[in-house]
Amino acid sequence: MEHVYRTGIGQDSHRFLIETNTTKPCRLGGILFETEMGFSADSDGDVVLHAICNAISSLTHVYILGGIAVELCRKDGVTDSQIYLERALQTLGALEIVHVALSIEAKHPRMQEKIGEMRKKIASILKVKIDQVGITATSGDGLSDYGRGDGVQCLCVLTVRSRQ
Repeated sequence: MEHVYRTGIGQDSHRFLIETNTTKPCRLGGILFETEMGFSADSDGDVVLHAICNAISSLTHVYILGGIAVELCRKDGVTDSQIYLERALQTLGALEIVHVALSIEAKHPRMQEKIGEMRKKIASILKVKIDQVGITATSGDGLSDYGRGDGVQCLCVLTVRSRQ
């Protein structure tokens, strides 16, 4: 039995909210970061889950964030990125996730204490083992807007194989 392997790449980024009169929470990888302001986005702005959605889109050619997610947000007021990702997973059909690698760039929030929790949450959503989820985080030495603290960026590489 021979498997066919494919790789999808996804990226997403959002700026932090500037308004001080809002209580929008900051979520990354489905995990709440209590000390941070949320993102300027129609949804919860979870760039980690959005990057995974975009990687799935690159594999399936189904426009998830700009299509399915926008429709869910406008029609039903759905802003939870986990629901967008669950819809994206349905488009994989006969493709099985082998590994997801995530690289997050941000000055804050500090990720180190929550990476284990994020890996566990993402593995649960994707229905894979925790060792199939890798996450790194960097400030990029402050060379970009994200490294200077204006927002958060995430790059995702998703490896899948055909189910046989």
